[in-house]
Amino acid sequence: MSCVKATQPSAKQRVQRTWKGDTLLVSKALIVANVTILLLGLRSGSTDSLMSGNPFQAIRWGVYAPLVKDGQWYRLITAGFIHGGLLHLGFNSFAIYRLGQALEASIGRLRYLGIFLVAVLAGSAGAVLLSPNNLTVGASGGAFGLMGAGAWAMKMRGHRINQTAFGQIIIMNLLITFAVPQISIGGHVGGLVGGGLAAAAVLAPHRPRSAKQSAIILGAILVVALGLGIVLARVRG
Repeated sequence: MSCVKATQPSAKQRVQRTWKGDTLLVSKALIVANVTILLLGLRSGSTDSLMSGNPFQAIRWGVYAPLVKDGQWYRLITAGFIHGGLLHLGFNSFAIYRLGQALEASIGRLRYLGIFLVAVLAGSAGAVLLSPNNLTVGASGGAFGLMGAGAWAMKMRGHRINQTAFGQIIIMNLLITFAVPQISIGGHVGGLVGGGLAAAAVLAPHRPRSAKQSAIILGAILVVALGLGIVLARVRG
């Protein structure tokens, strides 16, 4: 019995193996965070809030330019983790999972997470710019940012984006963004542009960035994106 115990990995070793072996660790963590926040917002005994989301969560944490202008800058970040119900959450979670399959292992967890967060802030800034008096929530800006990162990664490999399935998915999602009412155009386009620019900064084709360099660059871009959202809120709010 003691021999069997001796061959079993310790808890620390199991955590280390999971950390090293799970190629979708960040993607799963983002999905779990979004699901947890939605569940925390459910009102006891109410099925309406499951399908439509808890409006108080959106009001408290969503992007709304006048309140960002009044100093609630954290809304530019928190809005990316609030959803308007189960369907909204499902679409964004599926997108993050599939994009994680394509990107997380290939570009690295730190870059993947950093690009997602930059895209969330860029999407919030876009929402403030184009729809300052609308309440905007959702991780779709971050998901669009990952699409932008994927497009840049494919361009680095010499692919013509518009001729690939990935490029066609981006075009289809943009068409839906502009065609369907109540979708945040600024949030989606801002996230796409922000994620693409962040990817271009850390995925340099001729000069690979180290993890430390990528962290510094992404940290600086995050500060700039946050500042941009605050400035736009002061102008538009």
